[in-house]
Amino acid sequence: METKRIVVKVGTNVLTNKDSRILGPVLKELVRQIAVLYERDIQVILVSSGSTIAGKEVLGDTKIKDPSIRRQLYSSVGQPRMMRNYYDIFRDYGMRCGQVLATKRDFDIGKHRENMINCYEGLLSEGVVPIANEDDAVSLTMSMFSDNDELASLVAELLDADRLIILSDTDGLYTGHPDDENSRKLNEVTVEQNVEHYVKASNKKEGEGRGGMKSKLKIAKHTAKKNIPTYIANGKRDNVIVDIIDNKEVGTKFIL
Repeated sequence: METKRIVVKVGTNVLTNKDSRILGPVLKELVRQIAVLYERDIQVILVSSGSTIAGKEVLGDTKIKDPSIRRQLYSSVGQPRMMRNYYDIFRDYGMRCGQVLATKRDFDIGKHRENMINCYEGLLSEGVVPIANEDDAVSLTMSMFSDNDELASLVAELLDADRLIILSDTDGLYTGHPDDENSRKLNEVTVEQNVEHYVKASNKKEGEGRGGMKSKLKIAKHTAKKNIPTYIANGKRDNVIVDIIDNKEVGTKFIL
């Protein structure tokens, strides 16, 4: 199957170091690969985390106790900061990017959904790379995406993507803890395979992103069921997106 359109989701753990600082070289490598695919006439929609961490870098600890309001605050400050980084890097590659912020209700059948499709298709037709994120500033707690993995899956379905690539800080799905010498990476998983028992729940601190491997596995299977091959791979690995498009054995591929 020829690949003409993909959705790439990059998580907070990929974009930051151990001190929760945004990594410029990782952003540059991400954009470089998108530029390579652009020259091949492959459209890329980027779903990027990082705004909450980027805002926290600026504001530090706040007096606000409510975690939802704190998240809104961090995201409001961090979102334009992330976009400025992306804007500058894309410009260095002679490319343009645009921002698409969404809430979960925007994906319900109706005018909001149609409007969002029109926006994405308009951007893509002009050669602009859409950068999607949740509109944290106005999202209601009960209607938030579980994480950006869910948002990426919905975008992939919305725009009939040929593949969804979820970039994490691990090389894929393992049969145990990735650092355990007895565990091995699964290169391909079908939606019917019972691999859930390999995954433990993750404990994440504020700003680190909401999605762990358990969530990624659920989303990857859900998306693959829609006949969109989905990959979980290491976003800090050089050329990871291009290698996946070139069908190299990278990450874990989920298929029907």
